[in-house]
Amino acid sequence: MRRTRILTTVLALAAGLLAGSPPVLAAGQTEQAGQADRKVSIAADTYTWKNARIDGGGFVPGIVFNRKEKNLAYARTDIGGAYRWVESSKTWTPLLDSVGWDDWGHTGVVSLASDPVEPDKVYVAAGTYTNSWDPGNGAVYRSSDRGASWQRANLPFKLGGNMPGRGMGERLAVDPHRNSVLYLGAPSGKGLWRSTDSGATWSQVTNFPNVGNYVADPSDTSGYSSDNQGIVWVTFDESTGSAGTATKTIYVGVADKENAVYRSTDAGATWSRVAGQPTGQLAHKGVLDATNGHLYVAYSDTGGPYDGGKGRLYRYATATGTWTDISPVAEADTYFGFSGLTVDRQKPGTVMATAYSSWWPDTQIFRSTDKGATWTKAWDYTSYPNRENRFTMDVSSSPWLTWGANPSPPEQTPKLGWMTESLEIDPFDSNRMMYGTGATIYGTENLTNWDSGTKFTVKPMVRGLEETAVNDLASPPSGAPLLSALGDVGGFRHTDLTKVPSMMFTQPNFTTTTSLDFAETNPNTVVRVGNLDSGPHIAFSTDNGANWFAGTDPSGVSGGGTVAAGADGSRFVWSPAGTGVRFTTGFGTSWQESGGIPAGAIVESDRVDPKTFYGFKSGKFYVSTDGGATFTASNASGLPSGDSVRFKALPGTKGDVWLAGGAADGAYGLWHSMDGGATFTKLSNVAQADTIGFGKAAAGASYQTLYTSAKIGGVRGIFRSTDKGATWTRINDDAHQWGWTGAAITGDPRVFGRVYIATNGRGVIYGDTSDTGGGTDPGPDPQPTGACAVTYKITNQWSGGFQADVQLTNTGSGAWTGWTLDWSFPNGQSVTQLWNAAHTQSGAAVSVRNIAWNGNVAAGSSVAFGFTGSWSGTNGKPSAFRLGDQSCTVT
Repeated sequence: MRRTRILTTVLALAAGLLAGSPPVLAAGQTEQAGQADRKVSIAADTYTWKNARIDGGGFVPGIVFNRKEKNLAYARTDIGGAYRWVESSKTWTPLLDSVGWDDWGHTGVVSLASDPVEPDKVYVAAGTYTNSWDPGNGAVYRSSDRGASWQRANLPFKLGGNMPGRGMGERLAVDPHRNSVLYLGAPSGKGLWRSTDSGATWSQVTNFPNVGNYVADPSDTSGYSSDNQGIVWVTFDESTGSAGTATKTIYVGVADKENAVYRSTDAGATWSRVAGQPTGQLAHKGVLDATNGHLYVAYSDTGGPYDGGKGRLYRYATATGTWTDISPVAEADTYFGFSGLTVDRQKPGTVMATAYSSWWPDTQIFRSTDKGATWTKAWDYTSYPNRENRFTMDVSSSPWLTWGANPSPPEQTPKLGWMTESLEIDPFDSNRMMYGTGATIYGTENLTNWDSGTKFTVKPMVRGLEETAVNDLASPPSGAPLLSALGDVGGFRHTDLTKVPSMMFTQPNFTTTTSLDFAETNPNTVVRVGNLDSGPHIAFSTDNGANWFAGTDPSGVSGGGTVAAGADGSRFVWSPAGTGVRFTTGFGTSWQESGGIPAGAIVESDRVDPKTFYGFKSGKFYVSTDGGATFTASNASGLPSGDSVRFKALPGTKGDVWLAGGAADGAYGLWHSMDGGATFTKLSNVAQADTIGFGKAAAGASYQTLYTSAKIGGVRGIFRSTDKGATWTRINDDAHQWGWTGAAITGDPRVFGRVYIATNGRGVIYGDTSDTGGGTDPGPDPQPTGACAVTYKITNQWSGGFQADVQLTNTGSGAWTGWTLDWSFPNGQSVTQLWNAAHTQSGAAVSVRNIAWNGNVAAGSSVAFGFTGSWSGTNGKPSAFRLGDQSCTVT
């Protein structure tokens, strides 16, 4: 299960990764979104931006259908912005990618409202945290073109799109008769707010009598679980108004177990507690069926989205004031709370609800066609532990939703869901329903099969909605172009960026992967570390991340931390949470303590020398030249004093290290070392930098392309340099900012201009340049022509195994800009591990290709690689080698 949103990037922000915060504007002030900090114009390349497809990956707490226009729907996420449904393609399109670095908190959406009078208008209440983790106040974004562009009204308080209680709602609502009037329920004791000018300005409804009092955990000193969850939903009774005049009756849900529902019958002039209401639980949702005069309310004993032990469903008759308990099961039999709640606008009297926190064995969905008098369940037991489902599941479009699990009954895979707080029947189509889970949006288009006794089909309806928090990225020189370390869903190996991978990393399944690395000269060797409730926190792969096996934790490990693979994959250095830095040879069956480096240091490897590793902690840079056994503090000075730092060593050049990071109250920028960290030089043209990555060099360039998320020339953005940092080009624009992008960045070593960007909730963004003059790689490198010579030497041999060195010499007159060497083994030998190149093998046929740093071979020069292999019976040498269409001389 994925019960937590462990967003290490955001927690790191609390430690100072963000420099400053957006200006705090009084309620009512407005500004055009995405225009802050425009000091100078920076030349920009033209890029095309897409997501590496995962489809989903996070909690979707709200789905909103427009009540006036068919097929107009929106989804809100807790950290990944808002989306609009595109009916023609059955996909979602992101709406808040223009949110910039300083306003990163506005990628968390606590509520969304689609205007029921003018469907082109949509509103978003944005802000991720109400505690110190988010330095900025919340805002209400308003759009008159369905989210294509926005204006913003800043609020004098914070909002909590990723706080406890975020699945309750909707807190934001538009008057269905006078759509210039909106209400917003605030957390933190800030009360109820109203706008009378279509969201441009806001003021508090000072006579609203209750600001709420429920907190999830009063003892939480961080303020995350101890914040008052406040006003949680607003619902208009459209039967009490007419076009152009404010709706008279308004219901408001408050996070107060004794006083949960309030009402105004005079368009908000006065308010009173609704008499006779249930007490002892929180009202998560209030949905009104105006045709029958019923307000349905879903109750839980906690605010969600993970918890909930008891719950009830009630129906309130608006005309008589009668409350009726319509719970599908007795309260004593609930082990969950009710939250997801919807009515069928085409068939008044049909109502559905979810048991949102039924983690085991599965979530439950309830349906009634008689106003709650009787109910049926989406699944039920036949004879325990066997169960019968009213539905079938088809996750072929997102196969990883099975989690690679093989559970015992009554659990099934894939699950119907968990954290199911959003549930909506399409108001124009009784057959279509969507609901959000902790990992996706599920839906059906034949829902009414439920009533006829035939099965309805549940499928992911999530394509285009990408909601993962990205902690680390890697793009090896061979194999899969992208490996990712993600929150909640662990990470993926993308062999095709346009397709959803079949499975996340498994064996083990980390709840969050915190760091990963590959061996530069042997990219088949990959290591990852992460968090897990129980079990190992490290895993290894010898096939480029396709398959994994668990390592062994040293004593005291409590979390993933960071990890580094030696250049040839023969050794690893790990800095886990809970204990000090450790090193191992082989695949982590035993670990030894590294000397001279403090616990919690960030570790990386040199990309050429397999025994050289680097570390950073609290302003000090550390170097090991003995495989991580001992580290020595460098004399380098002037580096950032805190731990908000990311650094990497350049492939192909020993000791070439780039370091980014810092904070506004101290050293902050980009540093370069060419002597293995002994000294660093700060780049004067980079004001602030938070990531650094490398990609294929531009045509004619002698140095790999640099990428960074930085502030250069007064502008925050994603930047690229093809001249070793002497000049920079901004490659994103104001429409593509994605909030906070400070966790990781990497170029692609095989495609010039391609860059992969880690976001905190919008998944992995990748961009491709239109700069064809810069050397875009349209396909495989051209094969060399001219003469070649090969020396093949077996340097060691033992029972069943051997080691060989191969030297390839350019004996022609022209330089090579990439090479592939092919041969066939005579006796069925097999390559087990190869370094300084990449390889594939099919039967006896072996193909070895250059990696990023050794593709250029001048006339008269040589390139070498080595490998270990297996043999049986006879270990004869290959008799022929080919370089493209050329036969090589064998020496």
